[in-house]
Amino acid sequence: MVDGSITGEIASGLLVFLGIAKRDSPADADYLADKVTGLRIFPDDAGKMNRSLLETGGALLIVSQFTLYGDCRRGRRPAFDLAAPAQEAQLLYDYFVRACRKFGVSVETGIFQASMAVELVNDGPVTIICESEKGVSQ
Repeated sequence: MVDGSITGEIASGLLVFLGIAKRDSPADADYLADKVTGLRIFPDDAGKMNRSLLETGGALLIVSQFTLYGDCRRGRRPAFDLAAPAQEAQLLYDYFVRACRKFGVSVETGIFQASMAVELVNDGPVTIICESEKGVSQ
């Protein structure tokens, strides 16, 4: 929700908080789009995590989140030196959204750089970190 208005909403699927690092590229976004849409994390008929977003027909809500790159190792104030500058990050954020849509997944988004109130019902508990560092040669 931004300024009291709902900007993106899904029923079932995944909420993706997307952080963009300075080193990230379209190849990283492609890797993550494939990974996120294909992860087998939804239950099958036996209750095992065996089905992907593509198999369940779920949707994605993608929210930009540069604070994922907040480095808290020194002092009491996070440093965001690893996060991509806003203009570059928005280009890659938009690219990632398009890459996910190419898989036929319904995608909703927040508003880039807006102060958002995000509500989540976590049906799990399943919270997974996906990074492209090991999937794409740098």
